[in-house]
Amino acid sequence: MQRNMTDKSLLRIEKQIEKIKQELLDIGEMRPGSLTKQYRNAKEKKWEFYQLSYTHKMKSKTEYVRAPHVDDLKKQVDTYKRFKALVEKWIDLSIEHSKIKMYLANRNLLK
Repeated sequence: MQRNMTDKSLLRIEKQIEKIKQELLDIGEMRPGSLTKQYRNAKEKKWEFYQLSYTHKMKSKTEYVRAPHVDDLKKQVDTYKRFKALVEKWIDLSIEHSKIKMYLANRNLLK
């Protein structure tokens, strides 16, 4: 790696991390899990109901959801997925950033 190229890479990564932080500030209500439509009589698709299934603090949970709350919960589940994706991207960038910084530090020690 060249010094100038790695410096630019660090700057690029830092800008991306800042962008992620700003997006995280705008995250709204969220819930983990999957929201699914179920039927009490599956063969005839009668008596539908909704179910939210998720794992939190290493415990699996299932909650019944009344129809008026389905749209709101769908948005919350989507928001949670967006939150998780942003955090994963932040972690990936942080790992890359750390590796470049260590490389540069090691290179400076060798001089």
